[in-house]
Amino acid sequence: MENIFDVAHTLVEHIRNHCPEDIAVIAYYGSYADGTATKRSDLDFFFIPATTVGYQASLQFVLDGISFDFWPISWERAERMASFEEPKTTIIANSKLLYVRSDEDQARFMALREKTRLASQQGMKLMDKAEAEVRDAFVHLHKMNQWQDSTPIGVCRMEAYEVLTKLLQSLALLNRTYLTKGWGKNQEQIMQLALKPTQLEPLMKQIMTAASPIELRAACGQLAQEIVALLSDQKAAYRQPASYAERVPGFYEEIKGVLDKVLTACEKRDYDLAFFAAAGAQVEIAHALYFGEHGFWPGLSEDLHMIYNKLGLPDLVALLDPGNYMPLYEAVERLNELLVSHLKANGVVINQFDGIVQLKQFLQHKAGLSDVQC
Repeated sequence: MENIFDVAHTLVEHIRNHCPEDIAVIAYYGSYADGTATKRSDLDFFFIPATTVGYQASLQFVLDGISFDFWPISWERAERMASFEEPKTTIIANSKLLYVRSDEDQARFMALREKTRLASQQGMKLMDKAEAEVRDAFVHLHKMNQWQDSTPIGVCRMEAYEVLTKLLQSLALLNRTYLTKGWGKNQEQIMQLALKPTQLEPLMKQIMTAASPIELRAACGQLAQEIVALLSDQKAAYRQPASYAERVPGFYEEIKGVLDKVLTACEKRDYDLAFFAAAGAQVEIAHALYFGEHGFWPGLSEDLHMIYNKLGLPDLVALLDPGNYMPLYEAVERLNELLVSHLKANGVVINQFDGIVQLKQFLQHKAGLSDVQC
């Protein structure tokens, strides 16, 4: 094919002549956008529909042996890409425009491109997204742990691919960036990342070339653990002084309702309710205490119950016993007292009223402070 862009221009002209108001943006990305195309390279291009009719412009075809995929991305999905909430941020950040319906559409698209730059400055949010990618990788690692020596190597490599791509995506987010090229073309960028496991390159090669399930599983597991350790080290830099009053106001008033459910379950000897309410309360309290102490929620690399255990709060879940509810009942009462004491000692104001008169006085005082008449 002498000029692959003849195809793009043909499609653009078709849009101009038949549905100009239904397509907001047409752009291309990939090897032709970054100047690395070969004779077999396809043209990666997409469009953003402006109406529901616009989606009908989607078209996939092969011309002169070259594949073309003219595929739609909604404005909402483009927004997620620009915010690093979906992979392929490079589609927004580095694509080249072929067509825009209006100045407003161009301005909206360029605002998304600017958003990719601003999003890269939000370290903690990108850290959370990196952890989410690692969590997804662990789903596939779990499948790998079920392998037998006789598991077909093709099956093993597909799971290893899922693990590797998710871990590398996590690594890019940890470095506050995005991968600018497709898999297999982005090794140079990956190896130039400032934050990466010391054994990244040999582990990647091992994952891509291993011929046994055991070797694949070991390499994927080691890479996952090294990235989790990197996440832990980087999160340490975001720890802030404890600020319970600012971070968890109103938490106790909500969690008390769950603790009361545990007491009721104990009184009725309802083990199902006791199990879910006790476990749920303990997890929520552990999360809130961690957040109050550090300023961010615990992730894969943090011990969820670190603060909970440090304060000596009772382990409700360990006391679950369908034959004897009294230890759990007493532990909930003790936990309630200890939690209130800890929160108040750290400046948290807890709204507890002995009667309707106190509630009315509180509401009148609140209205006076805000000049709001209720």
